Amino acid sequence: MKFVKSFLDHLDGLSARELVLKTVYLIGIFSAAAVLTAAVLMRKILSDIPSVDKLDEYTPSLTTYVYDINNSVIAEFSVEKRAILPLNKIPVDMQNAVIAMEDQNFFRHWGISPRGILRAAMRDVLHRRIAQGASTLTQQLSKLIFLKPEKTIGRKIKEMVLALQIERNFSKQEILALYLNQIYFGTGVYGVQSAARLYFGKDVSEMTLGECALLTGLIPSPERFSPFAHPDRARQRRHLVLQRMREEGYITEAEAKAAEAEPIPDEKFSMHSGHAAYFVEYIRQQLEPKYGTAQLWKGGMKIYTTLDLSMQIPAEEAMERNLAKYDQVAADALAAQKKEDEAEDKDKGAEDEEKDAASPSSTTLQGAFVILDTRTGAIKAMIGGRDFQTSKFNRVTQAARQAGSTFKPFVWMSALLSGYTPASMIEDSPMAYYNDGKDWRLLEGATDQYAIDLAVQPFVGNKDFQIWVPNDFDGKFLGRITLRHALEQSRNLASIYLVTHVGPTLVADVAHRAGVKHNLDAVPSIGLGTSLVNPLEMASAFSTFANGGIHAEPFGVLRVTDNQGRVLEESVPEETEAFSPQLSYVLVNMMKGVIQRGTGIKASTLKRPLAGKTGTSQDAKDMWFIGMTPDLTAASWMGYDDFASIPVKDWSSSLAVTWWTDIMASVFKNQPVRDFPVPDGIVFVTVDQDTGKLALPTCKHKILEAFVKGTEPKEFCDAQH
Repeated sequence: MKFVKSFLDHLDGLSARELVLKTVYLIGIFSAAAVLTAAVLMRKILSDIPSVDKLDEYTPSLTTYVYDINNSVIAEFSVEKRAILPLNKIPVDMQNAVIAMEDQNFFRHWGISPRGILRAAMRDVLHRRIAQGASTLTQQLSKLIFLKPEKTIGRKIKEMVLALQIERNFSKQEILALYLNQIYFGTGVYGVQSAARLYFGKDVSEMTLGECALLTGLIPSPERFSPFAHPDRARQRRHLVLQRMREEGYITEAEAKAAEAEPIPDEKFSMHSGHAAYFVEYIRQQLEPKYGTAQLWKGGMKIYTTLDLSMQIPAEEAMERNLAKYDQVAADALAAQKKEDEAEDKDKGAEDEEKDAASPSSTTLQGAFVILDTRTGAIKAMIGGRDFQTSKFNRVTQAARQAGSTFKPFVWMSALLSGYTPASMIEDSPMAYYNDGKDWRLLEGATDQYAIDLAVQPFVGNKDFQIWVPNDFDGKFLGRITLRHALEQSRNLASIYLVTHVGPTLVADVAHRAGVKHNLDAVPSIGLGTSLVNPLEMASAFSTFANGGIHAEPFGVLRVTDNQGRVLEESVPEETEAFSPQLSYVLVNMMKGVIQRGTGIKASTLKRPLAGKTGTSQDAKDMWFIGMTPDLTAASWMGYDDFASIPVKDWSSSLAVTWWTDIMASVFKNQPVRDFPVPDGIVFVTVDQDTGKLALPTCKHKILEAFVKGTEPKEFCDAQH
């Protein structure tokens, strides 16, 4: 206050002329200081302003799309859902709606609107906050691409400077195209193309006037004006956009009224199929390490796969329908068993507690299903479980389960390689094995149950002496039977007989040559499928037999391109010759009998040439069926994730056949009916099924059997029928 008083007293002593000079002097000093301060502030504000030269190279975060074999979108990988289109692919109605609503002087200004800025400044002062944007489309674009979403004077200045630079370097058409591809429409969607798919389920080029107006109305606040959450607000915004378009002369009154009558969308359209989640994750796990997270999720790649949604979708529906039914049957069976146990012993004791503990803890059966192109190995369908959101564990590729009797074709191929034929007689008789500390050995002479009991009696209770007495599911012994009959009826003892004579090492080698990847224990029980495998490798191995002995490695990706359409990778089938076409055909011909007369007979309702094999693992923990044609090979598996037994007495592997057949009935509708081609070097002769010898007219059980030329039987049947 003293300084001010002293300054005023000083002025009182000056003449008028001196007072004017002093005033001018002071104003000059303050003006210079203000200019200097403003310059310093502007320099600070503009020091980190980005160069618009980068706009030429600007690549926004783009969506990577995954397609099926028919170019239908299966899924997408994205941080921001966005697709880039040229301006000529965007409807004129959409362009006009945005200009009318957001910047009607777009084609007349040079980046900023001084009148709009002044009007906004006055409103900001009145509201005592920075609220009114008054941004041109160019300013909005500069903010979207280059600046942080903050409300400060400094950012506003940067926005205007960038807008001026953008206008100087780019045409109006280029700016409008960038804006329409960049603007946010809510729900993680950017750009008009992705917005059209989300809100209307169509390509942007197919949008109507009303749809263009609706999208434009979302721009200021997509959540506030969302037609899904606030349909009345969305309708009002659409009306406002149409009114502005009519005022600007873009549409007529009649066109506006027609657009007003269009319905408002009430639910989001899926931007992908919503199916094949396990397959999509299988693809992601392959490609993400190869191309990197940023490229996969932001690079706008196109991934063309082998999957066929026309097979995948009915497969998902049929598997869930059948397993849900089995869940109920299992629950009823468990309840009945519990009631029966309680009736037998009303006093719950330790024994009952042990029974309860042994009951399966699972309440939901799981399943897996996969279809391969027999000739190429292309994955046509893949279901890794019943619900990807609940469990992302892919039981097609990641499971390790016992194959049960589905492993037997590898034993039978080993037998064919060792000189056996479909008419060879093998034993389905009692046998026992003992372990000498190094290996399992056949207990010689133990060829009936009495002899087995007698032989093992001295060792009962000896922990160092292990005995294994295999048996069949029906507890019966069929004696001497043909190789074919043993496979059709899935005889365990016959399989172990073969393993004993050809060697478990050969069986393991055959399985690996066919396509099994897991390590296999070369022990006698290998013939019962006790080793762990997964459905994909089993389907792949079976397809080797169906493909004339040529193994085609399974694959899911056909081609990958970048966002410019350049091919990054392209797949071709990986083929190796595993077995001769002749032996492969002989084995497949026997496996056709599994469908025609054996354990897989339920699949015969499909009325086409099929070969396959059923399987149930120890204690009914796994149920399988794998079936094949010359074109497709499909594997089904069911079981509990915690390895509990499936708790229904009458259930068998035929259940897996049932829903496999349900799925394939739909799949085969569009597939040609073809039989397995007969290679050169194969002859057909009629044999007696009881003796394996050439059939006579008096033989009751005859069959036309396939043989590698020179191995067919030469003797006629001598049995008394």
